[in-house]
Amino acid sequence: MTAGLPSRPARVTVAGVPLDPFTEQQTVEWVAAALEAGEGGHLVTPNVDICRAVAGNPALRELVSAADVVVADGMPLVWASRLLRQALPERVTGADLIWSLSAMAARGGWPVYLLGAPPGVAARAAWELAGGCRGLRVCGMDAPPYGFDRSEEGVARVREKLVEAQPRIVFVGLGFPLQDRLIAGLRPHLPRTWFVGCGSAIAFAAGSVARAPLWMRRTGTEWLFRLASEPGRLARRYLVDDVPFATRLLTRSLLLRR
Repeated sequence: MTAGLPSRPARVTVAGVPLDPFTEQQTVEWVAAALEAGEGGHLVTPNVDICRAVAGNPALRELVSAADVVVADGMPLVWASRLLRQALPERVTGADLIWSLSAMAARGGWPVYLLGAPPGVAARAAWELAGGCRGLRVCGMDAPPYGFDRSEEGVARVREKLVEAQPRIVFVGLGFPLQDRLIAGLRPHLPRTWFVGCGSAIAFAAGSVARAPLWMRRTGTEWLFRLASEPGRLARRYLVDDVPFATRLLTRSLLLRR
């Protein structure tokens, strides 16, 4: 453990993914302590879809496991941990962390950067975050074109713009695993910066994608709201891939408990 950082409990393994048993507040406090100590890091929020991808790919499992903070963005993971008697305290989502970490950054005077989302969405998210987090400084944003990661020139352009801005927190909303592979390559260039793989969180913050009501988030039914909102994009992911995976995960966890 690095001096200046609080002690941390052992990780809990669910669906083959080691998860930190942090609340959202504890996650924010950990990142704040690291920033105070001048240290950067990588934060990942695995959901069922990410765990499914990781289950069949050792390289992706290593990518997630190597992150400095890994918190569960998915109620099935929380439920499975409880069945295994290694309870995770709560679901911690990227869509919530973009707000709580931005509020923390505003208090600490640490600039943030938004990387990802369609053109114009990041600018709207920056406006909303600055309005909701008094004193927040968004030092830059970037919406790289589809396929930018397929060339060294495309990645270099993203890297150069980011390094020039010198943020202390970067929200990377490019989807897993692209965002986290990109983060792994960017970290050596900004060792004092925290990178948060946040999926659709920038779009949520901008209001361009609606979030489910609070009761659906708390009961693990947010996916139904998103499916109803974007059936064409999400039907196969949820109904064909994620629901069967979650069902198998919970069944195995129940059998292990018994």
